[in-house]
Amino acid sequence: MWLFRRPGPSGFSKSATAEQVTDGIDASGLTAIVTGGSSGIGRETARVLALRGAHVVMGVRNVTAGKQVQEAIIKEIPTAKVDAMELDLSSMASVRKFASEFNSSGRSLNLLINNAGIMMTPFLLSKDSIELQFATNHLGHFLLTHLLLDNMKKTARKSKIEGRIVNVSSEAHRFAYPKGIRFDKTNDEKQYNKYQAYGQSKLANILHANELTRHLKEEGAEITANSLHPGVISTNLFRHVFTPPSFAQGFVSKLSSLLMKNVQQGAATTCYVALHPQVKGVSGAYFSDSNLAKTTKLAKDVDLAKRLWDFSMNLIK
Repeated sequence: MWLFRRPGPSGFSKSATAEQVTDGIDASGLTAIVTGGSSGIGRETARVLALRGAHVVMGVRNVTAGKQVQEAIIKEIPTAKVDAMELDLSSMASVRKFASEFNSSGRSLNLLINNAGIMMTPFLLSKDSIELQFATNHLGHFLLTHLLLDNMKKTARKSKIEGRIVNVSSEAHRFAYPKGIRFDKTNDEKQYNKYQAYGQSKLANILHANELTRHLKEEGAEITANSLHPGVISTNLFRHVFTPPSFAQGFVSKLSSLLMKNVQQGAATTCYVALHPQVKGVSGAYFSDSNLAKTTKLAKDVDLAKRLWDFSMNLIK
């Protein structure tokens, strides 16, 4: 389809791959953390950042799988610098352990890619008794960012290189609960809707980046925070959409090769926002197909973003 290849103002279209949007960019000397780096677009993001010279630390739930990805990347790119560290974003204890180990290692941090996520799960609670999608997709990343922020500020000051925080959100933020974030009913199983709960968590990713931008600008920190929609990608995230498996699931799988992005295309916007010079100095923005994009009014709501920030800070105490 010709619309699929039509470039936007950035010069890239939705068919562009992560390698294409980072072509010619030298990321050597940069250190990046990529959550969910052992599969899907997280794995491709980690591979391409390593290809461009960045030292990549993958935060992974399954360390064995993470080590296998690490070995595969190094086998393909002998000069790659890739590590895998255990990180379960549904557990605040795991997030704290990961951040503590990373910070105590003495490593600097230039790029934080908050990529990992779960999608449209049945109602479940995290290890901290918080609805699982909200806990994993938003709160785990909120805490991780909070714990790594001083490292990023110090790195930016010393290196004189802009730090970048990238939240992988989704167009599903348009289908959150009517009020956006259900602060008083996050754990209400009776009114739980797995689709709207997913949308809520993705809306939270955008609001987090926007409010973080306000804080960073007030402090004069040389760090940007943006959010993005990677595209509709055929990955294992869809395993909870059709329960039990149905004809529709098979139909979607067939249709995906025509309408959905592949993983190489799905990682493009993340890599673009993380590395491209066009994004230098841009913060509090939302991207799709490696171009600036529009969000809902709720995603731009400053008061909602501030309330979510305070709500999240109280949860991680």
